Amino acid sequence: MTRSAKSIILASVMALSVTTGAYGQKANDTLRIAFETEVDTLDMYFTTLRQTYIMSQLVYDTLVYRHPETGAYSGLLAESWERIDDQTLEFRLRQGVTFHNGEPFNADDVVHTLNHMIAPDSGIRTVRNVGWIASVERVDDYTVRVNSDGPFPPALEYLSGPVVIYPDEYYAEVGPERFGVAPVGTGPYRVTEIVPGQRFEFERNEDYHAASPKGRPDIGRIVARTIPDANTRLAELLSGGLDWIWRLPTDQAERIEPDDDFRLVNAETMRIGFVYLDAAGRTGDDNPLTDVRVRRAIIHAIDREAIVDNLIGGASEVVHAACYPSQFGCEQDVARYAYDPERARALLAEAGYPEGFEIRFGAYAERTGVEAMAAYLEAVGITVNFNFNRYAAVRELIHGDEMPMAQRSWGSYSINDVSAITSAFFKHSQDDFARDDDVLNWLEVADTTADEEARLENYSKALQRIADQAYWIPTWTFNRWYMFSSDLDFTPTVDELQHFYRARWVD
Repeated sequence: MTRSAKSIILASVMALSVTTGAYGQKANDTLRIAFETEVDTLDMYFTTLRQTYIMSQLVYDTLVYRHPETGAYSGLLAESWERIDDQTLEFRLRQGVTFHNGEPFNADDVVHTLNHMIAPDSGIRTVRNVGWIASVERVDDYTVRVNSDGPFPPALEYLSGPVVIYPDEYYAEVGPERFGVAPVGTGPYRVTEIVPGQRFEFERNEDYHAASPKGRPDIGRIVARTIPDANTRLAELLSGGLDWIWRLPTDQAERIEPDDDFRLVNAETMRIGFVYLDAAGRTGDDNPLTDVRVRRAIIHAIDREAIVDNLIGGASEVVHAACYPSQFGCEQDVARYAYDPERARALLAEAGYPEGFEIRFGAYAERTGVEAMAAYLEAVGITVNFNFNRYAAVRELIHGDEMPMAQRSWGSYSINDVSAITSAFFKHSQDDFARDDDVLNWLEVADTTADEEARLENYSKALQRIADQAYWIPTWTFNRWYMFSSDLDFTPTVDELQHFYRARWVD
C-alpha cells in the first residue's frame, strides 16, 4: 500500500476509531489483537464461540496435540496412550507439569474435569464434544482410562481439540462462573487480566513444560480486545494500536494494497456453507421439497462456481459433499450438479411444477451469496420468500419445523473427522431434514467401529446417498481475510484457531 493510499484509508475510517495510543508492539514484546465478538468467559465448556477456543489454546492444554498442518497426533498432557479395547483408552500422563496457580498436574485433574463435564447436571454448552465419554477412571497418579459409551473411533481427535483439562482443586473451589473470568491452566500463557466482553491479557508462562509439542512461546505478552466495528479495527491497525486483525469484509480487504508495514492474507477455513432442503416433509404436507426431482432442480438452477468466483472470492471453493474435504471419511466421489437451468426447468415440470412455486428460505449470513442463489432460483420459476434474521432466530424457526429451506454453516469445532459434521446433521436429530434410515444406519456403523476401512466404506455410502438424493446444497468453503504487522510471523491454518503460541516477531 502506498503511503498516500494508506493515508486515505486511515482518514476514511478515523472518525470511527478509538485508538489506544499504545505503539509498543514488537518493541515491548506485546502482540495486540482484536476480535469482533464479545467474549464473556474462557471456560471452554460453557461457550461455543470460536474466539474463546482461540484464546483457550493459550491458557489450557489437552491430553493429545494435533499438529495444525500435518494432522499428526503427539502427546501433550499425556506422554503416551494405548487402546485397551474398543471402548477404553489408557493415557500415561506427563509428570512435572504445573498449573499456573502452582497446583501440580496429575490424574485427579483429568478425572475431575471430564467426569464433571459429562455429568447430566453440568449445564455445559458443548455436550457433543464430551457426550461420547461414559466415565474416566484414575489408575494411579499418572495414569487414567477414558471409557466411551460405545466404540468411538475419533476419540483422539476430540481429545486433541476442545476437551481441555482444568485444575481439580481450583475449579471445585471457584466454580464455572468464576473460573471463566479467572481461569487457570497448564498452557503456554497465563491470564493476567480479564474485563469480560472487552479485554483479555496474557503473559508467557516461563515455566511451561519443555516437552510440549506446542513449543515454548516466543512472544512475551498478548492483549486481545473486542472491537465490533470492522472500520474501527482497521483504523486501529493502520494507526499502530493493533498488530493483528481478521474477518475483514471482502470489499474492504480488496481496497487494500499491502506494503512493507502490513501483510494482507486470505485463507480457506474448515467451515462450509450449505442449504438444507426439507426432504422429510417436516414443514408440512404441501412441501414440494419432498420430491427428489425438485431438490435436484434447485441445485442445478444455482451457479455456485459463478457465485464463488464473482462474489465470495478469496480462497473459497465450491464443495459437493456434506463435509470439508480434508476430514477423515469425506468422500469426494459423489453426485455433482452442474449449473444447468434448462435441466432444472425440466425436472420441475416432471415433478408437476412447470410454473415453479413459492418457498420460504431462512438466512442469517453471507447475504450477497444467498441473494444471488435466490436470483438463480427466480430465473427458473421458484420465488423465494426470505427471512433474514439473527442466527438464533433462524435456528428457532428451523427447529420449530417452520422453514423448508435455510442457509447454514458448520465449522465442525475444527474436528478433522466426518463424524463432526455429517453425523451431526443426518442422524435424526432436530437438525436432520432428510430422516433417511439408510444414512442413519451407515453413519452409526462408521461412528462406532474401530475398523478404519469399515468407517471409510460406510461414510462413503452415506455421503453418496446424501448427494444423490440432494438433501443438501453444499455451497462453498468459507475464507477469512487477515491483516497484520509485517513484524509478525503468523500463518493462518484451516482449523481457524490461529495458534498464537506459534507466532514470532520477525528479526
